[in-house]
Amino acid sequence: MVRRGKMNQRLGKDIFENHLMGIGAWAWGDRFVWGYGKGYSLADLREVFEISIRSGITFFDTAEVYGQGESENILGQFLETAQQKVFIATKFMPFPWRLSRQALINALKGSLRRLRLQQVDLYQIHQPLPPVNIETWMEGLIEAVQQGMTRAVGVSNYDVDQMQRAYDRLIKDGINLASNQVEYHLLNRKIERNGLLQRANELGVKIIAYSPLAMGVLTGKYSPESPPSGIRGARYNSRVLRKIQPLINLLRDIGEAHHKTPAQVALNWVICKGALPIPGAKTRGQAEQNAGALHWKLSEEEMLMLDEMSERVVQE
Repeated sequence: MVRRGKMNQRLGKDIFENHLMGIGAWAWGDRFVWGYGKGYSLADLREVFEISIRSGITFFDTAEVYGQGESENILGQFLETAQQKVFIATKFMPFPWRLSRQALINALKGSLRRLRLQQVDLYQIHQPLPPVNIETWMEGLIEAVQQGMTRAVGVSNYDVDQMQRAYDRLIKDGINLASNQVEYHLLNRKIERNGLLQRANELGVKIIAYSPLAMGVLTGKYSPESPPSGIRGARYNSRVLRKIQPLINLLRDIGEAHHKTPAQVALNWVICKGALPIPGAKTRGQAEQNAGALHWKLSEEEMLMLDEMSERVVQE
């Protein structure tokens, strides 16, 4: 067990060294947003898990609130038969009725039970919600490390100031803030403009990019005539899809030059920005497509073209 004040200053620094991309397991067991049990099944998800690992993607990100714990349960089932080390990240949701750091420890115990693990690789605070302050939750994370329940700690959806506060409290006990998980993709580059990406790089905090395909919009499978349904359709409606078509067309053009799909180009863009994308995957085809974003790299010219087109379509 690691003791207070005696921790390695590099704790949490190098956990992403062998990971360029992961899989986001939000849809695993989620019936409300993603329709688990209708268009995809447990068998599909097991295939996704196995294909991803064979492709070299061994980072899986989940949370206690995904499918009300079902995502962790499903992942735990798969881990029992995994033939190699799998990197597991999960998250604590600071609901307003959770008022002490012991609530975090209790929640992590529940996550470990569902995951069938004694320790996770990364434990994150899901949102910077009141009323409990950031420092108290960081003290809960410190205790989780001290008890050997997690190897490293991170946050999610923290802005620059919140991330700095988290970093400052953790480093007092010799723990590095390993990551900040935020939405980041070609249609949402807010972290570049508000200084979060730059400050994270300065602190050695890895940006984990959730929804790196803009909830599927950057795959090119939707059009103004055929937008996504449900919550996704409310955000990416026909008007938005019409506006971003020049970017989708550019993703296709660049993809053809590399024998890649628009989705693979969009994911590679995130990787080239230094972030770690965690696209979702519910089917064999999606898992294989994700893997195709690895082992190649966009040129500087192509990155510049995508940056410029992204700025143009988002601002119009």
